[in-house]
Amino acid sequence: QVQLVESGGGLVQAGGSLRLSCAASGIIFSITTMGWYRQAPGKQRELVATMTSHDTTNYADSVKGRFTISRDNAKNTVYLQMNSLKSEDTAVYYCNANIPRRFREPLDAWGQGTLVTVSS
Repeated sequence: QVQLVESGGGLVQAGGSLRLSCAASGIIFSITTMGWYRQAPGKQRELVATMTSHDTTNYADSVKGRFTISRDNAKNTVYLQMNSLKSEDTAVYYCNANIPRRFREPLDAWGQGTLVTVSS
């Protein structure tokens, strides 16, 4: 059973920093592309950052230079370091695992989400 458990959200002032963590279980973490998505009130869920098993990263333009995704395969954990936070970063942040499957399309798994609120 796949489980993704996020932590680290909270309230922070604009310009501040937060680090989100996502602990994964039930998957072969080292071969799985991991990512962070977010959903602001009244908006669709959007990609924030992803990191492949080969450590290739991809970022939304809105967070480039401010956010950093990283992973620790020994701990089955992916992180999102968020610096220079802005009010528009306020959202529920979701951890995603894009799980490879032999001869089938990858399976997407999601965490329960963690709320990040940036006050201006």
